[in-house]
Amino acid sequence: MPVHHFARDGLSLAFLDEGAGRPVLLIHGFASNHGVNWVGTGWIKTLTGVGRRVIAIDNRGHGRSDAVYDPAAYTTDIMAADALALLDHLGLPSAVVMGYSMGARISAFLALAAPERVEGLVLSGLAENLIRGVGGGAAIAAALEATSLAEVTDPVARGFRVFADQTGSDRKALAACIKASRQTLSEGEVARISVPTLVVAGEDDDISGPPEPLADLIPDAEAVLLPGRDHMSAVGDRGHKEAVLAFIASLDRR
Repeated sequence: MPVHHFARDGLSLAFLDEGAGRPVLLIHGFASNHGVNWVGTGWIKTLTGVGRRVIAIDNRGHGRSDAVYDPAAYTTDIMAADALALLDHLGLPSAVVMGYSMGARISAFLALAAPERVEGLVLSGLAENLIRGVGGGAAIAAALEATSLAEVTDPVARGFRVFADQTGSDRKALAACIKASRQTLSEGEVARISVPTLVVAGEDDDISGPPEPLADLIPDAEAVLLPGRDHMSAVGDRGHKEAVLAFIASLDRR
């Protein structure tokens, strides 16, 4: 699949653009990239297979996009503006927007900033903890900046370090990102999300938190819980895909 680039904020940002039809914009999670989050898990094939055009961005500092090393360049509103700029670059007035984990946070910020650009919103892998917060950012940053894996003792932070090494990521850029990108939204802000929304999380996903409390705050939202799935195994889950496809199909009937 060919990777394209566009210019934004002095950076070259990478994206995938596959298929034809009404567009779906995919925003991946922290330390991941479009290939790991969306291609390898079968999401691109699934969505193009039902007649959708699928656009998947590499967030700044991730994948084939340029890296920045100042944490201030990774606030969630900035990364949401990157995603919005990609829609502008492609001349798309709107799209279904789906994000996983950090990508869900970015998607929520995008929906608040420009609801007219979001036909439907899928928040996966980050639910109640979008409000309550996700701890451990400092430990993850330290793990990414450590000279060797042997120095990392925190099990969660160690997992992120291993994952970053496996994906060949720029660990310095990821450390800058994790220091700045874990903003929360208040219950009042979440209640202002005005677009149809699907919230999905694994039953055993401690990073996400349960989907129902978040969905209950959004005026037009539904929640889906994936039995027996954690933060990693929920991504490519068949039930996850079935729920998202049903949600997208419902948007066409509105």
